[in-house]
Amino acid sequence: MPASTETYTNDFLSLIAANERLIYKVCRVYESDADIRQDMFQEIVLQAWSAYPRYRQAASFSTWLYRIALNTAITFQRRSKRNIVTSVAEVPDVHAAAPVSADGKYEMMYELIASLPAMEKALVVLYLDDYPYREIAEMLGISERNVGTKLARIKEKLRKQAAVLNNA
Repeated sequence: MPASTETYTNDFLSLIAANERLIYKVCRVYESDADIRQDMFQEIVLQAWSAYPRYRQAASFSTWLYRIALNTAITFQRRSKRNIVTSVAEVPDVHAAAPVSADGKYEMMYELIASLPAMEKALVVLYLDDYPYREIAEMLGISERNVGTKLARIKEKLRKQAAVLNNA
């Protein structure tokens, strides 16, 4: 293997390793079964590898990878026709981003996010990762204004659902 091809491969692998939490997070939100989540992770990496020659660095690698991860997860989920996460208790916490609080609000948040339709899940995951509206819009192919409108509606929906669960 020529040095340039080896460097190219090593660069890709280094970028994936630096961003694997991003992939795990997307897999966790879109799939409840650990084995299928692993398959989804591999599919995302495969799709990223296939698209890597076209990566032009116009956006950061993580933004580019998020777009691939979200699109692949949505396609993977449609193809497999499997149920989404219904209980966080079923999901082992892979590289958790935040500690679980004693009162269970963290678990409830993940359950509520998992119950959202695919596009809304994608919006919430990107928003929670502090991506600016402009980048979210680019990744999801919607307008920046639409991002703000949809997020406001999603937040309201989640508040209502959380209130129902808290009162149950």
